[in-house]
Amino acid sequence: MFADISAQHWAFAIYVIGAIAICLTMIGLAALLGGRAQGRTKNKPFESGVDSVGTARLRFSAKFYLVAMFFVIFDVEALYLFAWSVSVRESGWVGFIEATIFIGLLLIGLVYLWRIGALEWSPRKPQLNNKNTD
Repeated sequence: MFADISAQHWAFAIYVIGAIAICLTMIGLAALLGGRAQGRTKNKPFESGVDSVGTARLRFSAKFYLVAMFFVIFDVEALYLFAWSVSVRESGWVGFIEATIFIGLLLIGLVYLWRIGALEWSPRKPQLNNKNTD
């Protein structure tokens, strides 16, 4: 039964058992050696020696999430372009044209986001019409 298991499988099994043993040892030592002081001040949050005021539940604007999404999108773009730049000699002109189309599509998307105001941080001011209706 154990003769079929290769040396790599044994090494992986020993690694997993060792990792679990280290985790259990650290948790056990923390439980045995850790402090057990109880008190009213132990349950209060500590913020650099200053008593906390107010609630921790703050409402963030949706702009923060939009900026995070834009970052992820353009960060993935950088990953694709890095992979392309590593293999630029092997891909030749076809790869260059494909990368140019890819960058062009992303620029079109960026211009679209800019035009609809998705990149504007402050709210837009209403435009007043100066029409005289006399």
